[in-house]
Amino acid sequence: MLGRSDLVKRKRQEKRKKSLIVVLLIVILFIIGGSGYAFSQTLFQAEKPVTVIQAVNHSPRSVVEKTKGVPIKEPVITTITISAAGDFTLGTDEDYGLQGSFVQTASNNDFSYFVKGLNNIFKKDDLTMVNLETALTKETKKKNKQFKFKGDPSYAKILTLAGVEAVNTANNHARDYFEKGFQDTLEALDKEGIGYFGHDLQYITTIKGVKIGVLGYEGWYDTAQGRQQIKNDIQNLRQQGVQIVIVHFHWGVERQYVPTKSQVDFGRYTIDCGADLILGHHPHVLQGIEEYNGKFIVYSLGNFMYGGHRNPADKDTFVFQQTFYLEDGVLTDKKEINVVPFSISSVTNRNNFQPTMLTGKEKERVKKKIIDVSNKINGSANWLVYENEDQFVTNR
Repeated sequence: MLGRSDLVKRKRQEKRKKSLIVVLLIVILFIIGGSGYAFSQTLFQAEKPVTVIQAVNHSPRSVVEKTKGVPIKEPVITTITISAAGDFTLGTDEDYGLQGSFVQTASNNDFSYFVKGLNNIFKKDDLTMVNLETALTKETKKKNKQFKFKGDPSYAKILTLAGVEAVNTANNHARDYFEKGFQDTLEALDKEGIGYFGHDLQYITTIKGVKIGVLGYEGWYDTAQGRQQIKNDIQNLRQQGVQIVIVHFHWGVERQYVPTKSQVDFGRYTIDCGADLILGHHPHVLQGIEEYNGKFIVYSLGNFMYGGHRNPADKDTFVFQQTFYLEDGVLTDKKEINVVPFSISSVTNRNNFQPTMLTGKEKERVKKKIIDVSNKINGSANWLVYENEDQFVTNR
């Protein structure tokens, strides 16, 4: 049996145990509470939304995540201005004599004579293309046809003086002096550093880091075979990294101001295949311009520096210019054009083979003519909203 002193001692021990248990419980609750608070804070921060900035632009762009203190990189904008003109026949048909011909004019003047009226328009852009409708050769063997155009190989220098970088050879006069005359032409162009394209020849160049590819065809008929070749050629250019595809067509009916249904169908199909611009020639008169699916089809640029006729009744022509916009190397929908009226001659009573930029009332007359023939394609000259002559003047 326990004495009084033993009972007191036991009670004190039990009291200490209870106090220790209470302290332990308080410590455990404190630890659990602190961990829970930290965990809840982690969850709260994880649920905060990330700010996403979608770049607004005409072309698809990747989503850019923005956090505090991180600056947004400004997009790099690149512009490429391309000019195009119609038929350059740097020579004559020798069967019609030399009097008043391009050849006689070249003999009597320095080559700079032919480019005096251009106002340096082709030297103020990034790329100029024309249709070269002449054999530059000394070959004498020629085809038996009504018109056979030939010029001295040295005439290629006129292209350089004008500011032309590349020419179309897919036309009905490039081989007037057979394959020998054609190869002589390419050799003369190579000597001057002038590019060329047409049929199986493709022109690819890089400007400001942008790869541009140019194709040329004789588009007399809208055929399944022709369509397949165009589709394959455009796909081939894209596989090579070409960012802008331009297609030239030598097509249409001579002296007809309205494009044929075949021209319209063929041109639109080529846009559907991925071309970014269509440029036409052959009718020897200007035809209208059409915007189709955000791209332009210039059905006929007409004559320009044209030695094929010494006094054509219609001397009106124009230069078509387009500025392409790329953002971070991707072609956008933004575009600006400039339609510049010209005459193939600086005088009205004959063709002196000196294309001249028009001003005043003559400029207005030819501009109205281009608008009128454009209206006859689809009832609307819808390209006018993209004109920005001031932009081109500023760039130059």
